[in-house]
Amino acid sequence: MVEKCRAFAPGNISCVFKIVHNPDPTRMHSLGMGFTVREGVVATVSLDGGSTKVEFNGEAVAFPTVSAVVEKLTPQAVRVQLESPLPLSCGFGLSGASALATAYAVNSLLQVERDEEQLAMIAHVAEVENLTGLGDVCAQYHGGCLVKLREGHPLAAESLPVGEQPIYYRYFSPIQTREVLGDSRRKEQINRAADRALAGIKNDLKAGEIDFVSCIKISKLFALESRLLKDQRVQQIIRQVEDAGGVASMIMLGNAVFSNRPFTAAQETRLLQHSVRLI
Repeated sequence: MVEKCRAFAPGNISCVFKIVHNPDPTRMHSLGMGFTVREGVVATVSLDGGSTKVEFNGEAVAFPTVSAVVEKLTPQAVRVQLESPLPLSCGFGLSGASALATAYAVNSLLQVERDEEQLAMIAHVAEVENLTGLGDVCAQYHGGCLVKLREGHPLAAESLPVGEQPIYYRYFSPIQTREVLGDSRRKEQINRAADRALAGIKNDLKAGEIDFVSCIKISKLFALESRLLKDQRVQQIIRQVEDAGGVASMIMLGNAVFSNRPFTAAQETRLLQHSVRLI
């Protein structure tokens, strides 16, 4: 048996999401739209003689979603070392990426013999059960710019005709997914806004008029109508980008902004058509 295995899963930016509630965690998920980015999470898994330990960028952390993935795959204790240049709890789907990369690495290290779809579902269920996400795993499993329209199918997605390109973003502060998913009033607001956004996406798809600019415009409208866009710093940057002829929106879920054009203090990433893999 090899001493350690490594896997990579990309970060994911959600543009629109609708919460699909179901008591069965294999059927609870989200509909919506989003895209994977160049950066993500590398999970290095090795055997540990004591209890399972999780580290993020060299620091020991309590990461229930990742621990749940390990428990669903093996009774053995392992050490999970997660590395990422992206911040946690800021809308880049790092919980899902960490869970998915860990699932692939544990499966390979211990020869658990689960197929890729089973591993993705294990990661998805761990996210649902720990209230850390509903749809990132699906995007990170497929990769690229995607729309999810099939209710009751957490891993189903369609590719949108959006090519690889630079993305500009700035992060200010986190939004805890758990707090949003646990608030029934906020979920109703989000789902009403999401229904309108998804109807717009479907219409654009039928007309053959959807591109990345239209995706971002739909995302901004969703952010406003769902009342998730409250941070004045994010609002100011969106106005700045639009005044310069670009488009921008809020990253779901985080007090953060992304755009198709550079703006003040922005960092650059790239929309990439890549997905989870062993490395």
